[in-house]
Amino acid sequence: MCRGNQGQDIFLDDKGRKLFLSTLGDVCEQTGWVVHSYVMMSNHYHLLLETPEANLVAGMKWFQGAYTQRFNAMFKTRGHLFQGRYKAIPIQTDSREGGLTYFKKVSTYIHLNPFRAGLCGEGFPKSLESYAWSSYPAFIGKIRKLPSWLNREKVLGAWGLDPLSSTTVDNYRHQLERKMKFSNDPEAGRRGEFEKQIKRGWFLGSNEFRDQLFNRLDKDHTGDNYRSDQKREHNETMAERYLKLALSALQLDEATLLSMKNNQLEKQAVAWLLKSNTTVTGVWLSNRLNLGHASNASRALKKFRDGQSQEILEMKDKMTKCKG
Repeated sequence: MCRGNQGQDIFLDDKGRKLFLSTLGDVCEQTGWVVHSYVMMSNHYHLLLETPEANLVAGMKWFQGAYTQRFNAMFKTRGHLFQGRYKAIPIQTDSREGGLTYFKKVSTYIHLNPFRAGLCGEGFPKSLESYAWSSYPAFIGKIRKLPSWLNREKVLGAWGLDPLSSTTVDNYRHQLERKMKFSNDPEAGRRGEFEKQIKRGWFLGSNEFRDQLFNRLDKDHTGDNYRSDQKREHNETMAERYLKLALSALQLDEATLLSMKNNQLEKQAVAWLLKSNTTVTGVWLSNRLNLGHASNASRALKKFRDGQSQEILEMKDKMTKCKG
């Protein structure tokens, strides 16, 4: 998803929207991408995108750059069109782990964008399918010839619908009408928890899926492009891992460590290990290790970090080795 620079319209008119779709078709042909749902609003777009090859960054660079150039040429404008980098959220889709639930929610969120914007749908003069600039009309048979890059099967399958069945169109329309009426999930309305996840979160899936992503980030991450919420959660998770390793190396249980006074070497050593290998805050560290006020954590860390006694040096060596 991406928004226009300073909230500006990124299409201007239907010619711009057609240009966007043709450019999307070009990049899908180049990269092998598959689009499962899309919507174009006035100043932003959403794509539910699958990348069979690891080429999202290169593809998006070309896509947004090419569309900007073509847009500027068509409308005799110049300069940046989009508001910085796009936002991409990994979505769990493994049906064995309940992932299709998230996939279904995202596609529904995308198709209901015009409704949440007050343009059409339940309670408005125009129906949801009257909005031509989303994949929803294609899902309910209003578009005869589908673009080769649009795949409906996975979304419909997530709803338990057979794409070849004569009843699928009506059933899918009925499901989204129910969402608009709030009969099942309040998240389908103009406000909801899922909408907050889309806007503020960095992944959509189970805790197991989150851990899989963290494991991949540990191996693949070399830059500093984390979103702040992703970075915070990643560092807190890493801190918990180091805590377990430290407890094992010290042959302590967690309750014993937490009950220790701040001047005890073992507690200072654990605090030093967590703080020196992650970017968790002093407040988080104080709360997690029962250090009291954050200033207490700072003093304990400084005392251990600056210490040069044989006992402290041996403890530092033990903590360093416990990381593996």
